Amino acid sequence: MMLSDISVRRPVFAAVAAIVLCVIGVAAFFFLPVRELPDVDPPIVSVNTTYAGASAEVIESRITEPIEQRIAGIQGVERINSTSRDGRSSVRIEFSLDRDIDSAANDVRDRISRVMGNLPDQADPPEVAKADTDSQPIMILFLRSSEMDRLALTDYADRYLVDRLATVPGVAQVQIYGEQRYSMRIWLDPAALAARGLTVSDVESALTSQNVELPAGALDSGEKNYTVRVARNYALADDFRQLPISARGGSAAPANGALQGQTAYVTRLGDIARVEEAPEEERRMFRGNGLDQIGLAVTRQAQSNDLAISEGVRELLEQIQPSLPEGTELVVGSDNSVFTAHAIDEVWITIGIALVLVALVNFIFLGTLRAAFIPSIVAPICLLSTFIVLAPLGFSLNLLTLLALVLAIGLVVDDAIVVTENIQRRIDHGEPPLVAAERGARQVFFAVVATTIVLLSVFAPLLFLPGYVGRLFVELAAAIAAAVAFSAFLALSLSPMLASKILRPASGQGWVARRVDRAMEGLKNSYRNSLTMLLGRKAAVGGVVGLIVLVAAGAGVMFLNLPSELVPPEDRGRIVGRVQGPEGAGFDYTRRIMLGLEPILEEYRQSGEVESYLISAPGFGGGSFNSGNAVLTLKDWSERSRSADEIAQELNGKLRGQTDAQVNVSVPGAFQRGGGNSNSIEMVLTGAEYEDMFEWVQPILAAAQRNPGFSRPRLDYEPNAPRLLVDVDPQQAAALGVSSQEIGRTLQTMFGSRRATTYIRGGQEYDVILQTDLENRRSVANLEALYVSTGAGQLVPLSSVVTTQTSGDTPDRRRLDRQRSISLSADLNPGTTLADAMDFLSEQAANQPSGVATVRWGGAARDQQEAGSAVGWAFGLALLLVFLVLAAQFESWITPAVIMLTVPLAAAGGLFGLVMAGSSLNIYSQIGLIILIGVAAKNGILIVEFANQLRDQGRSIHDAIIEASTLRLRPIIMTSIATAFGALPLVLWQGAGAGSRQTIGVVIFAGAMFATLLTLFVVPVIYGVLARFTRSPEYTARKIEEWEAQEVAANDPAPIAAE
Repeated sequence: MMLSDISVRRPVFAAVAAIVLCVIGVAAFFFLPVRELPDVDPPIVSVNTTYAGASAEVIESRITEPIEQRIAGIQGVERINSTSRDGRSSVRIEFSLDRDIDSAANDVRDRISRVMGNLPDQADPPEVAKADTDSQPIMILFLRSSEMDRLALTDYADRYLVDRLATVPGVAQVQIYGEQRYSMRIWLDPAALAARGLTVSDVESALTSQNVELPAGALDSGEKNYTVRVARNYALADDFRQLPISARGGSAAPANGALQGQTAYVTRLGDIARVEEAPEEERRMFRGNGLDQIGLAVTRQAQSNDLAISEGVRELLEQIQPSLPEGTELVVGSDNSVFTAHAIDEVWITIGIALVLVALVNFIFLGTLRAAFIPSIVAPICLLSTFIVLAPLGFSLNLLTLLALVLAIGLVVDDAIVVTENIQRRIDHGEPPLVAAERGARQVFFAVVATTIVLLSVFAPLLFLPGYVGRLFVELAAAIAAAVAFSAFLALSLSPMLASKILRPASGQGWVARRVDRAMEGLKNSYRNSLTMLLGRKAAVGGVVGLIVLVAAGAGVMFLNLPSELVPPEDRGRIVGRVQGPEGAGFDYTRRIMLGLEPILEEYRQSGEVESYLISAPGFGGGSFNSGNAVLTLKDWSERSRSADEIAQELNGKLRGQTDAQVNVSVPGAFQRGGGNSNSIEMVLTGAEYEDMFEWVQPILAAAQRNPGFSRPRLDYEPNAPRLLVDVDPQQAAALGVSSQEIGRTLQTMFGSRRATTYIRGGQEYDVILQTDLENRRSVANLEALYVSTGAGQLVPLSSVVTTQTSGDTPDRRRLDRQRSISLSADLNPGTTLADAMDFLSEQAANQPSGVATVRWGGAARDQQEAGSAVGWAFGLALLLVFLVLAAQFESWITPAVIMLTVPLAAAGGLFGLVMAGSSLNIYSQIGLIILIGVAAKNGILIVEFANQLRDQGRSIHDAIIEASTLRLRPIIMTSIATAFGALPLVLWQGAGAGSRQTIGVVIFAGAMFATLLTLFVVPVIYGVLARFTRSPEYTARKIEEWEAQEVAANDPAPIAAE
């Protein structure tokens, strides 16, 4: 007994099964987290170490390399990127996707603890974070006040906001952009120091020895105990000015004509320095919408959920608002998750529209509300049931799983339509509903199961795609596969049960039903006549074969000529600007350029296209003083007529006149690993020496600059940052008794600033910083006029022991997988795809001499490289699996070959849709092509399977094919239109995330329509030629039964087979 028989005979059982699926599905739905994409972030752990005053070379050899050596052996390390900048080392370790980020971070901490002893004493301990150091913040909050300046605002944020925001789950760190922290600045005067015979070291040791708070035991008076502390007297600038430095020099004047011995004059700090409470670093700028303020930048942990972080931060803001000081406001300045939230809302709307469209198709073709109700109720139950599979697997509700549900709507109603249409046809022919339901469902049982297994075998390869792309599409494949499996179950249980209860003969029903029946009858007759003409004619067979070859060739040409990229361009409602001044440019230079951008950005805000904008210098993520960033948050998609891309292009046109620095804006791309950008390319060269690689890459850089498809090609290695090298003359220094360490410390303190000690303000500790005034560090003469102490306590000018020379050097030294690296990166102009850019650069690199550098790819180019081949393999594997599954079902090698002829037709339709829509071959369109394999095979199965049934009943091949094709015409047209209309909202609906939706929608819509049109003629004609070589799947079983029947009839023992 089949499932459909049980359902018709036990209707309550079938209803309960459907209700249980709904209930569990709703429960599972509420357990699913919502995020933009599946969890494809690789676990990234970063190690940051600060070593104030050290050059990039020293950082590389003393800090970065020892750390890399220790980390390299950890299990599951995919890539190690490191950057050694002046004063800072950052190492970024990317692990394989299956590594747990917490255990990976613990492994890194364990290795780092062993390397600590090998690092320089002055270096701060390395900090290990579960985040990518280079990742952009996902939210920036504006904090501004009419009462407080930036010093007070930073202090307020530091005390009351940063720690609270950092407790939101998923937040890695909260940085303050434009921060100005309190500090006690001691501006030393080198001339005053020299006049009093003092050195920088004297000042430092005085500060560290006197500005102390020490426990000094206790007083025990019997009755009471007192804790004794030596008080710290230095809290205000005035206190520090009075701090005694030395009692050197100064003989006392004679009193009463007699000399009274040497009483020293005490030199105080105020005599040799200007002391003030001032910002630790003034060279910081952050402005939002033209106002000075500070920004709280929220950076996410690797693998965390943007939407959840955004919701958590916004909830916390509501709690914080009432407690803010008067005149202070804290608002969201930019939020990357707005796009995700909008895009997900748009997909829900598309799901609703698709359900309505499919219901409408059912009503028009089935002609009655009763018949249309059955497939229309199956679709939402299937979607709900899908959540039952997604929740236990730890999947999420994201743009891809929701996209899968939209695509599934068209596919899941197909089975129910086939069953309902067949039952309705039998009822119209006079069978009672109960009998028609059982027989009609049994008649198409095999076809429904066959199409379902075919669709499942199409998605099976997607479940096993490797790496990053595999992670991305496992959830999409699982969602569609689950929906299709549930649809077969419901089509064979709920549909026959409902049909037996509610269907009635269609004759004498409404106006729509009569019109549709008349039209379908006319279509069926003309189709029958066409097939009768074509079947068995050699010319027809030749024509059809020629058509298939032609279409397949056309598909091949379109496939090769379509632009290829990782993902389609997406309007994410944000535009990001980067400013890069010449190497060595100071903060004032960059600030001037940034302020020059403001009026241009303000224009867009006034015109109503931009919601808000912000500018920051130095750039995000601790950039150097010659860099800056700008972010424009655009108005809602419905409130503007132009896309982000168009606005960005216009902006770039306006910025071309900016010659003082490289300024360009771009639209952030869709998914990316580690904050990369899908519309920029990064080629990474690794080798032994920076200088050799720099020479080697010059011709490639020149070619990239000439290529109109590239915008702002640049290297991350520029050996032209101005450097002043101080050479100590060892002989002279030894003769005078001056140590190199003394020289180094003096220079570092005077020109680089040194944190000597701390002071307390309002219960918090702040730094006391020594440095010389800006006026005293403008030229080489200032440096040579400094004095250092000799071993005997005398002072000698620095010029007597050192010589100076200027040179160019690079401020950044980068490494990839423990080899030195230089990256060539460029943004891509519209019309240039990632694949084009990779081909161009690879071709240029091939012309260079070998052996100097190895070419590797970073960012989106690396994903493209992995993804392209993976999806191609999945396509091939899907074809093979479908063929084998069909061969097993039809017990023939020829029948599946006939059905598979429809695949190139569907693919050609899909590719033609892409060409017409001006889209590209990307991950979404390739997934669409894979889904088309199942959609195309479906129609062929319906015809061939029914023809086989009729042949089993004794019809001739010719009659069986014509009968099967005409009877199946209505369900084929209905299922194809349902599939196409299910995808139609994806094509037409605009708004957030439309780029990816339209690509996959166009492929399915065009492919399904085109394949159906041609399948109706290709399959019958080719099957008519090849059917005589095939037998029914039951042929062997019948042979055995006949033999057994003869045996019983003869009532004889079986004859022994002749040898």
